[in-house]
Amino acid sequence: MLKWALFFFIIAIIAGIFGFTGIAAAAATIAKILFFIFIIICLVFVALAFFVGKSVLK
Repeated sequence: MLKWALFFFIIAIIAGIFGFTGIAAAAATIAKILFFIFIIICLVFVALAFFVGKSVLK
């Protein structure tokens, strides 16, 4: 998912350079949404690993 966020970020940068502001804004918004979804999923997995790891060690 982080790969897709980076992909849309690069598209936004390239579209912004060439003056396609609408496409650049849309790609940047998609990249931002995907990045935050990635962060949330990453935090959930870290929390699960923390709590499940403690119960396995008991």
